[in-house]
Amino acid sequence: MKKLSYFLVAALAFTTTGCSDFLDLTPPSDANEGTFYKTKKDMESAMVGAYSTLYDIWDPEGLPSFYGELMSDNAYNTNTAGNSADYDALDKHSNLVTTNTLVEEWWETYYKAIFRLNTIISKGANVAGAEQLVGEAKFMRAFYYFDMVRAWGDVPLIIKPVTTAEAYTYARAPKDQVYAQIIQDLKDASAVLPAKSAERFKGAATSDAANVLLGKVYLTMGNKEEAKTWLLKEYGKFSLESDYSKLWGISNKNCKESIFEIQFAETSSSSQPYSQYWAMFTPLDNRIVTAWGAGENQVTDDLWNAFEAGDPRRDATIADGYHTSKGEFVPTRYCVKWKDSEAKVDKLRELARNNFIVLRYADVLLMLTEATGDAKYLNEVRDRAGLPRYGEAGYPAQYNNITLALQHEYQVEFGMEFQRWFVLQRLGTAAEVMKNCGKHVNTPIYLLPIPQKVVDQNPSVIKQNEFYVK
Repeated sequence: MKKLSYFLVAALAFTTTGCSDFLDLTPPSDANEGTFYKTKKDMESAMVGAYSTLYDIWDPEGLPSFYGELMSDNAYNTNTAGNSADYDALDKHSNLVTTNTLVEEWWETYYKAIFRLNTIISKGANVAGAEQLVGEAKFMRAFYYFDMVRAWGDVPLIIKPVTTAEAYTYARAPKDQVYAQIIQDLKDASAVLPAKSAERFKGAATSDAANVLLGKVYLTMGNKEEAKTWLLKEYGKFSLESDYSKLWGISNKNCKESIFEIQFAETSSSSQPYSQYWAMFTPLDNRIVTAWGAGENQVTDDLWNAFEAGDPRRDATIADGYHTSKGEFVPTRYCVKWKDSEAKVDKLRELARNNFIVLRYADVLLMLTEATGDAKYLNEVRDRAGLPRYGEAGYPAQYNNITLALQHEYQVEFGMEFQRWFVLQRLGTAAEVMKNCGKHVNTPIYLLPIPQKVVDQNPSVIKQNEFYVK
C-alpha cells in the first residue's frame, strides 16, 4: 500500500484520484462534478472507479488481511521491511501505538473510498436510470463501514459529500448508529439490485451479496433472528463446489459457490490489476516457491493442527514447506489458495491471476447454523469435505457444542481468507483462543487506535479509543 497523507479532511472531502495502488480507474471527468454525473453512462464510469477501491481495501497488507487474519491464531508475520514493528504489533497484540503506519493508511483508504461512494449516491439520486448503480454504491459503502465499525468501534459516519469546514465537525458516531446506516444501505441495495444470475458484470454487487452481508451484520450485532431471515433468502440458491481445491482456480473464477468476488486480471489486456497474494504470502526471501516472497500471513501450527485427519481442505490451504535448490527441505508452512505457478514476474512480484472470493455459499451455511443452532447447515459443509457429521459417530469429541463446532469449522473452511479474527470476536471466544494459541496472547486487542494524526488535527471532536489513552 502506498504512503498516503493522514488528515481526516483529505480523506473525507476532496481527494478522488490516486486511490488505487494498482490502477486508478476514476474517469478524468470525475474531477469536475459540474460536468459529470449527468447521465447513466457517467454513473457507470464512476462506479468503475468505486469498484477499483476494492484493490486497496483488500490489498495483502490491507485491514481485512492483517486485522482479519494476522491478528488471529491462524497467521504470523516474518516480513522484515522498514515498518516491521507495525506488522509485529498487530501480529503479537502488543505495542500497537496510535502512530502505527498501517492503521493510518487503512483509515484514509477507507474514507477515500467512502467519499467516492457518497458522491455517486448523492449525484445518482438525480440521474435517470441510475437506481441500480446507486444500489451498488450503497452495498459498497455498507461493506466498508462494516469493516470500520468492527475494527475501530465508533467512527465518523459520513454519508454525503462534505466541504472542508463540514469535515471538521464530524465526531465519531456511536457504533449502533453506524450499524443502523449499514443495515439501511444493505436493505436499499437488496431492494434494487438483481440476483447474481443477472449481475451487471462479473464482480458487481447483487441482491444476493447484500442479503448475505446483512446476515453477517446481524450476527455480529447479536440479532440471530434477523440474520436467519436474510440468510434463508439465499439458502439453496447457490451450491458448494464439489472439489474444494478448485475454488480459487484461475479456470474456475466466479464459480457456482461464489456470491461476491473481487476480480483480478487474466491477461495483460485486462482493465483489472493482477493479484499479489501469492507473492506476498509465500515464505520470506524463499527464491524458490516464488521469485522472492514477502513472508506475510504465514501459517501457524494452530491452523495446521486444526485440520482433522483426512480433511482435504488442509492441503488445499497449506503447504508444509518447500525444497531449496540444493534439495534441502525447509519446514515452513504457507498458504497455497492463491497459488499461480505460471504467473509472470515483475520486479520479484508474481502477477497472479486468481480472484478473491469475499462471500461464498459455505459462509451462508455456517452462518445459518450460527443463527439457528441447527447443525444441518454446518454438516453440508462437512459433507463436501467427506468428514463425519456433527452429532454422528466419528465427529471430534472436543467440539462438543455448536459454538465450538462453528469455531472449528470456520477455521478450517475459511483458513487464511481474512475471516478468523472477525469470527472469533463474533462467537465470543477470541480471548480464550488467543490465550491458548501458539502466540500466547494474554490480552487481545479488539479495537484499533484512531490514527494519532486524525486526533491531533481536531482533538476537541475526535476522541481516542480508551485502550490507547494514557
